[in-house]
Amino acid sequence: MTGYNQLKSRSRSDYPYMLEYRTRWSDNDMYQHMNNSIYNFLYDSVINTYLIKHCALDPQNSSQYGMVVHSHNDYFASISFPAVAELGLRVNKIGKSSVTYEIALFEKGVEGVRSVGEFIQVFVDRETARPNAKGMGLEMREGLQRIAVGLPPSKL
Repeated sequence: MTGYNQLKSRSRSDYPYMLEYRTRWSDNDMYQHMNNSIYNFLYDSVINTYLIKHCALDPQNSSQYGMVVHSHNDYFASISFPAVAELGLRVNKIGKSSVTYEIALFEKGVEGVRSVGEFIQVFVDRETARPNAKGMGLEMREGLQRIAVGLPPSKL
């Protein structure tokens, strides 16, 4: 597990994949900052955008899909409407059928990370909702390897 201070010092350059999100008025809570549940929504969205665009995931037809089995978030500063969020994505660990993502949320035009989250997905068979004995597909693994940070090259 990465330490709190190390996460708090993350920069955009720590993330190989970035995606923008324009905040909405409805993202704010009664304290005028983005509601905690929206962070998870955004983290899930950047992961699935990457999987669809770069890992051959077809949400309607792929034989496997990623099921979130763990999520966690550290908050450092708030963001609120009408800010534009910049979401950074990287892979910290790839297993046989699992992947550990790190996601950072930045505010466009502002230095310093606002939050850093972790999602762990297990790729399961669509028919059984159980991990496939062969693990994740080759295209998925190769796509994830492209944004892996600090991992030895995969022996595909």
